Amino acid sequence: MGDLFNSILAPIEWLVAWIMYGFHQVFTTLGLPEAAGITWALSIVGLVIVMRALMIPLFVKQIKASRKMQLIQPELQKIQKKYKGKTDPESRQAMTQETMELYKKEGTNPFSSCLPILVQSPFFFGLFRVLNGLQDISTGKKEQIGPITKTVAAQAESASIFGAQLSDSFLRANNTATQVVTVVLIILMSATTFLTQRQLMTKNMPQSALDSPFAKQQKLLLYIFPVIFAVSGVNFPIGVLIYWFTTNVWSMTQQFYVIRRMPAPGSAAERAYHERLKRKGKPVPGAAAAVTSGADATESAEDATKSGQRVQPKSKKRAKNAGGKPGGKPTGSTG
Repeated sequence: MGDLFNSILAPIEWLVAWIMYGFHQVFTTLGLPEAAGITWALSIVGLVIVMRALMIPLFVKQIKASRKMQLIQPELQKIQKKYKGKTDPESRQAMTQETMELYKKEGTNPFSSCLPILVQSPFFFGLFRVLNGLQDISTGKKEQIGPITKTVAAQAESASIFGAQLSDSFLRANNTATQVVTVVLIILMSATTFLTQRQLMTKNMPQSALDSPFAKQQKLLLYIFPVIFAVSGVNFPIGVLIYWFTTNVWSMTQQFYVIRRMPAPGSAAERAYHERLKRKGKPVPGAAAAVTSGADATESAEDATKSGQRVQPKSKKRAKNAGGKPGGKPTGSTG
């Protein structure tokens, strides 16, 4: 199993190493010291930018899937209410089948929102292994990874930021500076995770979705995930924490833009979006149809009042036959 895992991650490590080295060369050309921690830290930020930019189509798919999951919550609740208290295998199977049919009909499922995390995970572990292996590469115990030769590895391994080496973790810290930098990064990482999820729940979910069991689960995860990240963060090298914090900032900014420009129907973000359009004098989506419908109704009522006759409901087909078909008689005609 270990050999299989290594063979899967080997090309990812190679790609991560080349992207980091490429950005390092760019920043060195721009005048930054090649052995400085800031140069290598910015190279990790560059890695995040490349990976997240390539993942934008997946993010859009995730947003659409999450939005659909929010909107179908009332239908899911109906299915759950229908089979509430029924624990026999037939009922459980029928509930599962109806739920899956609803997912298929709406073109979504709960796992669609996990796509970016699943795709990003190999690169996260790839960076972890590259940073963890720097010392062994620099001493010759491990073969080089792509452009990370013994010389480059020794340079990157000794690079420090605020007195903390990028390859060090809280548990392996040999000085206070490393512990302080690690704790600050873990706090920032946990805070951005919390704010990103909270932004989604408070601004971009309709009230019907907020009252659903799905939303209650998300609210629970809202507080659980930062704790998990904080506990696990003490094991990760500072370079990985920089990667994690940077990708969180990207996610939060990207989500803010999407919520502001394409809010979910019925959400607080949609109401704020409509208010901004009104202040700018721009048409509000859906308002034109409502105004037209209201105007038609008013006009019909006025016509009925003038003629003293009750307006009879009429299908489009009958209206077409009466007004345009040869031999048809207009409404109210005496023949």
